[in-house]
Amino acid sequence: MTSFDGRLRLLGHTGFPLGVEVDLSGERLTVRAGDTEVADWSLDEITISALPDGFHIKAEGEEVVLNLIDAERFADEIGL
Repeated sequence: MTSFDGRLRLLGHTGFPLGVEVDLSGERLTVRAGDTEVADWSLDEITISALPDGFHIKAEGEEVVLNLIDAERFADEIGL
């Protein structure tokens, strides 16, 4: 399992981002905020784009923006 620390926010919302830990395990991307699981997606069910303001993840009809401390390593892990 590979872990990354970062911030997550809904696209278009101006509220403070949520501090999260992102785990890549097998073919899944799991996002946790403390002890709460925020998201658990199969990588083949989501679209991830690297844009200037972070990684945009489209899943289940929503789009979130993920900013990671080690963005370059995350991009390598997901094949971007």
